[in-house]
Amino acid sequence: MTLMMFLLGLAVGMGLVLWQQIGLRQRLQQSISELHSSLPDDVLSLWSQLRRGIVLAKRREQELEAALAAWQQLLDIAPFGYLQVDDENQLLWCNRQAQSLLRIDRPDPDRPRLLLKWVRSYELDRLIELARDRQQPTEREWVFHSMPPDVEKPEPDRAVALRGYAVPLPEGEVGVFLENRQAMVELTQSRDRWLSDLTHELRTPLTSIRLVAEALQTRVEPQLESWVERLLREVNRITQFVDDWLELSQIDTSTSHRLNYRSIKLERLVQSVWQTLEPLANPKSIGLVYQASEPFELEADESRLFRLFLNLLNNSIRYSPENSAIWVKVSPAKGGICIDVIDSGTGFAESDLPRVFDRFYRGDPSRQRQSAATPVPSESTSNGSGLGLAIVRRIARAHGGSVTANNHPETGGAWMQIYLPRRNPHVEKV
Repeated sequence: MTLMMFLLGLAVGMGLVLWQQIGLRQRLQQSISELHSSLPDDVLSLWSQLRRGIVLAKRREQELEAALAAWQQLLDIAPFGYLQVDDENQLLWCNRQAQSLLRIDRPDPDRPRLLLKWVRSYELDRLIELARDRQQPTEREWVFHSMPPDVEKPEPDRAVALRGYAVPLPEGEVGVFLENRQAMVELTQSRDRWLSDLTHELRTPLTSIRLVAEALQTRVEPQLESWVERLLREVNRITQFVDDWLELSQIDTSTSHRLNYRSIKLERLVQSVWQTLEPLANPKSIGLVYQASEPFELEADESRLFRLFLNLLNNSIRYSPENSAIWVKVSPAKGGICIDVIDSGTGFAESDLPRVFDRFYRGDPSRQRQSAATPVPSESTSNGSGLGLAIVRRIARAHGGSVTANNHPETGGAWMQIYLPRRNPHVEKV
């Protein structure tokens, strides 16, 4: 009996609760209907637009997240490295290739860390800062020496030649593409070693051929003298090429610390170079104009610097018209000296400007035809070897300087700009 009363009370209670819920739902629906009927049409329209906008925004967010995931998947399997940092240089994300090149793990997006804690590379950090400051894509090449991630289990150091392209992104973020240049560097070094070995082997037979040709000059019949002279010119040209290549190889293999630094008076050095080249300049009535705001002195390897100006002025003489001048203008620069070498020749083709310092660069054929129209002695330095400006760049870089090529806006001729530090950049200041 007690159980029956309990079940009956439970049923009545549940029915009462259900009736209350049904009544509450009916009253709520009635209130909503009254609210809708009391609201103006424009408010209802605004409300529906807002709800539709929220739905579209969520849908767009999902589409963007899907697109971002797709792009990250593509970047993750790309054959080049990519990493991205925020405005505080904290590593946000990197792909597999970047992990392999830099020997790092993928960062945790919930626990960002400074890039320098992942990768100890001043060059990479500097590249990112330059792109952020300039707000434009920036490029840089360097050799990356990876640090062992586990000091208890050190791995052998690995040097990788890298080329980085940093791109500024919104909100101070920067994306960096990394290109592995190690294979290209090793291929270039292998080619250079092969050519160096070849030029070494050619030097002795070329010397023998030249001695024989010089001996024949006084013994052949007059009608054959032109052939002997032609033979001598070609032998001298090939010998000059061999000497140029050997010198370039020597500069490449020797470190900048092995340069014989001494104090040099720049004007005296330039005038000495010009005296050497006067036999080439005088037949074309070409003069030298040296302009400097002060008597400049600098610490450098005199023999290397002599060769630098010899190549530059020799090129200017070859490509300058008759009765013209070559200007050497010297001015102070931050921590060093800026030297402008300007001629009145035909200048460089715009398409050739990025390549003028490449080895074996020949330049615009019009410049070659012009230079060929005026004969020069066979002793001419770097006459047509295509190595003259490559040697100039290597010498400038060995001294901690740089060289650029342009066309002068006034003369229309070649305009070489050289920057050299005043002091030996490899000596630590006390």
